[in-house]
Amino acid sequence: MTGTDRFSGQFRTDHPYLTAFALLEFVFLVLPSLIILVVSLGASQIITFPPTEFTLKWYVSLLDQPQYVEPFLNSVLVATFCTVISIPIGVSTALGLNRYDIRFEHGLQIYLLLPFTVPLVVSGFILLILFGRLGWIGDLWAVGLALTIINIPFMIWSVASSVNALDRSLENAARSLGADQLQTFLHVTLPSLMPGVISGSFLMFMLALNEFLVSLIITTNATETLPVAIYGAIRGNISPQIAAVSSIYVVVAILAIVAADRLVGLERFLHA
Repeated sequence: MTGTDRFSGQFRTDHPYLTAFALLEFVFLVLPSLIILVVSLGASQIITFPPTEFTLKWYVSLLDQPQYVEPFLNSVLVATFCTVISIPIGVSTALGLNRYDIRFEHGLQIYLLLPFTVPLVVSGFILLILFGRLGWIGDLWAVGLALTIINIPFMIWSVASSVNALDRSLENAARSLGADQLQTFLHVTLPSLMPGVISGSFLMFMLALNEFLVSLIITTNATETLPVAIYGAIRGNISPQIAAVSSIYVVVAILAIVAADRLVGLERFLHA
């Protein structure tokens, strides 16, 4: 065995301390969600862990609580709106940055880094002023637009990963066979970009569904989303109902991960 082979074998061997650290991190990340799920099944009127009895009554009672049902529907509508309008924006922007010499390309690339540099409270305050001037405060679609603005770089990055991996010879072959630009885009380019589009759509939907800080700043009583409703509820009394609502988010996240794995694969999703 050569020195390189010995080094490769040692590199691939799991280090016991690294394994222990990974397991500790896994428990640290999973334990809070697990506790919430268990607490939401408790029969007591107050939150107790571990519960002495188990029941689903808190989940059933949520159906009769408009202060949770309406914000949940608002959150789903906002997340859907955000996802739908982000797809054409993400596809066109990713293709444009990859294939055309754009004058303000450097400025656009800086904008794509803003979610990591500008605090969300600042973004929310700016959007509050802008939407207030335009008279959009109080419109549910405006909340979806705001969440699209702050999260759209994630869609662009996701689609861009597919654009960079696209084999241009497939498009050239389609054109050589008589397909026009629209036919080539619909039947060759777009299907090739679908892994990135699907991954980006999952990201946009989950980010919009879970967004709290910007939603807290720009929503009203009529457009309140579920994270804002949960925040308002825990400021008064922390009840098992709130644990049940929080558990719904955990279940939705699990279903989203399973769906992403089935559609594009977790490795491709994480890469995007």
